[in-house]
Amino acid sequence: MIFKFYNQLHEDAKMIRQKVFVEEQGFENEFDDIDERSFHLVVYQNNKAIGCARMYSDGQDMILGRIAVLKEYRALHIGSHILDALEKKARELGYNHVCLSAQVRAKEFYHKNGYKDFGKEYLDEYCPHVQMKKVL
Repeated sequence: MIFKFYNQLHEDAKMIRQKVFVEEQGFENEFDDIDERSFHLVVYQNNKAIGCARMYSDGQDMILGRIAVLKEYRALHIGSHILDALEKKARELGYNHVCLSAQVRAKEFYHKNGYKDFGKEYLDEYCPHVQMKKVL
């Protein structure tokens, strides 16, 4: 697998997010102005884009998000590799912890990767989410 960071929303990341979040999960507000100030990660296998994520600073914390893997590649633990790459980049940029907003149904995946939830559950486009944090 090859992991590439981009300073703008790459077409490969856009395609994956469209398939996963819009077509599969029904989110309507997938793309926003945060994309313009984010680092975007795309994961390639055999020259095919199979996963993506973004990360940005909110001025205090490094925020991870839009973590997605194409359906046919989800059993390969690519999500954990994506988190590793994002966390490494955050450390390189001087951050000591990272935060994310997780879909509640994915909470256990993040727990297995060292994240702890905090705060109350909330709805984002009718989907339950929870804030999570990891010390690097």
